[in-house]
Amino acid sequence: MHEDESPVLPPQDEAPRSVGGARKKRRGPAGCLAVLLALAVLAGGFYVAVTKGVDFVSDQFGSVEDYPGPGTGTVTFQVEEGDTVAAMGRGLKKEKVVASVQAFIDAASADPNSSTIQAGTYELAKEMRAVDALDILMDPANQVRNTVTIPEGLRVVDIVDILVEKTKFNRGRYEKALADTAALGLPDYAEGNPEGYLFPATYELGPKDKPADILAAMVARWRQAADEAGLESRAAALGRTPAELMVIASLVEAEGRGDDMAKVARVIYNRLDGPGDKGGTNGLLQIDAANAYGIGKSGTTALSADELAVDTPYNTRLYPGLPPTPIEAPGDDAIKAAANPADGPWYYYVTVDLATGETKFAEDYSEFLEFKAEYQAYCETSDAC
Repeated sequence: MHEDESPVLPPQDEAPRSVGGARKKRRGPAGCLAVLLALAVLAGGFYVAVTKGVDFVSDQFGSVEDYPGPGTGTVTFQVEEGDTVAAMGRGLKKEKVVASVQAFIDAASADPNSSTIQAGTYELAKEMRAVDALDILMDPANQVRNTVTIPEGLRVVDIVDILVEKTKFNRGRYEKALADTAALGLPDYAEGNPEGYLFPATYELGPKDKPADILAAMVARWRQAADEAGLESRAAALGRTPAELMVIASLVEAEGRGDDMAKVARVIYNRLDGPGDKGGTNGLLQIDAANAYGIGKSGTTALSADELAVDTPYNTRLYPGLPPTPIEAPGDDAIKAAANPADGPWYYYVTVDLATGETKFAEDYSEFLEFKAEYQAYCETSDAC
């Protein structure tokens, strides 16, 4: 060491190094405060975690919220086809019928009959016990049924009359819905005309059904009948279009009944296809119900000679072949008869007893005149004519 060199001492604020080279620092007031703050944060976090855990366990395993009942007011509730218990529970909670979805699920789980709940409309109350709401839904007798029946053989205008009478919607709403032919689900060959495609049946109307829903359901029911009759395939086999088969079905509905429908269908085919020199009618159908439709009247209306002479595309006394559209709504039997006409040589038919509907079929005009005379004799002694 040189004389001018002084020994180097460690700084007063630095502690000696340990054997491992680590350096220990003295803890001042700031360091202690940091430790206390860290402990406080940890303790707070632990408290929150425990609290949340308790809440979670309570939610999962605690008592399920349920109303004490019996409930107040009325609620119309719709069970849709295919609804699960959970879906029903969500709908019931939304309508404030039950207090919680879980309460309804628990009630249904405890009752094996809950699997028998049927789709439909039910009248419940707000703030019911879940088990009471379940009891109502399990009994089909509690369904609120709003039905409307459409008979066979009606025109669209007649069908709308019934719907206006039986529902809360006016004619304008139905006419607007009829104009939206794409929404109706009509087949392309109907060319946007619903005549003949609003199927006659009894329909159950839901509380939320609008005119478009009701009319679309009627077309869907027609599609079912058409598929069951094999309408498209049978039309091809008969050398006709599906649209033509629907026209024929409407004529059969107007003219025939029961087992005679298939024979009436055969008369129509024979008149359309048969040569005149074999007792045919040269393609003239001569069906007065079509004439009536052409002048805006029902097919059941008796027409005068002047009315029968009115020149319209539906005058089957003037124009051979089929009228341009169906004239009324055919039912299942008429569609099946049009698709599967009976075998036979007939060109004419006469209903000789209006009370029983007895109808006789003739191959030629002279035989037809005999049956016509029988009908006239019947009318002389019957009030039915």
